[in-house]
Amino acid sequence: MGETTVLPADHAEVAARLDAGWRITARSWAAQLDAAHVDRPRLTALVDRIAPVVVRELGTADLDAVLRLDAATVHDYPGSVATQHTALTRSSATPTAARRAFGALTPDGELVGMTFVDVEGDTVETAFTVVDGTHRGAGVGQAVKAASVLALLEDDAVVRFRTGGSDNNQAIIAACAALGYRRDEEWVTLGPPATVRSR
Repeated sequence: MGETTVLPADHAEVAARLDAGWRITARSWAAQLDAAHVDRPRLTALVDRIAPVVVRELGTADLDAVLRLDAATVHDYPGSVATQHTALTRSSATPTAARRAFGALTPDGELVGMTFVDVEGDTVETAFTVVDGTHRGAGVGQAVKAASVLALLEDDAVVRFRTGGSDNNQAIIAACAALGYRRDEEWVTLGPPATVRSR
């Protein structure tokens, strides 16, 4: 009968599939922050307010900590296929000029939050953001996202930041709103009709 499909929420095929018995199993979104509209003092305050936790760019020396945090949180991403996160490997966790990473570390050096972003020409796309379960609700996710934006603003070529997530992830929705992102895309995940077994 078909496989799970992700489509823009306003796509004509969505209504046709719903009429044919398909069902919406998840909703997701995307948002944009234009470099020209970034409120730098506000983002700086979001980073500073989680002190004594320190937010900084991550490098190869942080690989073990990155992999530990990723392994501990890999099953915590809400939503469906559109917002799934694939566990990092040492290769995919290694920052490069095109794949930057920013993390939040406690005074004793524990990595408790991180965001990875992909730089493609004039656009920065968030790959994922995650916070350790014991530190959620304290602004860590907002801080690492804010730090990534502030750092990449120094690259004059960057004109826009893109991000997204599941409609069920209220924490990341709040974080993006705090940074000034504006939603501009809505997506639905459609599951095929249930198979009716003949008797």
